[in-house]
Amino acid sequence: MNRTAKAHWSGTLKEGKGNLTTASEILNQTNYSFKTRFDGGEAGTNPEELLAAAHAGCFTMAISLALTEKGFNPTSLDTEATVSMDNKGITAVHLSIVGDVSNLESEEFDSIVKNAEQNCFVSKILSIPITSESQLV
Repeated sequence: MNRTAKAHWSGTLKEGKGNLTTASEILNQTNYSFKTRFDGGEAGTNPEELLAAAHAGCFTMAISLALTEKGFNPTSLDTEATVSMDNKGITAVHLSIVGDVSNLESEEFDSIVKNAEQNCFVSKILSIPITSESQLV
């Protein structure tokens, strides 16, 4: 299985603009630029936001799988991924999940979350600190 995306860029780093398109076309010539990445004020995305979305999705699916394998049926799982960066690059990811899962003890949920934090496919490719927190409702 392979997944693909394409990036197009025109111009200099600060004044240029680009667009991103995924094979599924869920992103279809989606704007990205220096402003969308560092300044804000312009509609579009950026690599760090896309990494956060990918990590949140992967992490949440890994937790859903683990819960299902243990006989739990989650009503809902909501994750926020925060990608931190400085002038040298991406420095960390923090994953925060709120789960609505009947008959699940918070200690078992925490254990599942910590496992997914380190072992979801996106976590495995990152060589930065990854942390997480969980809450059952």
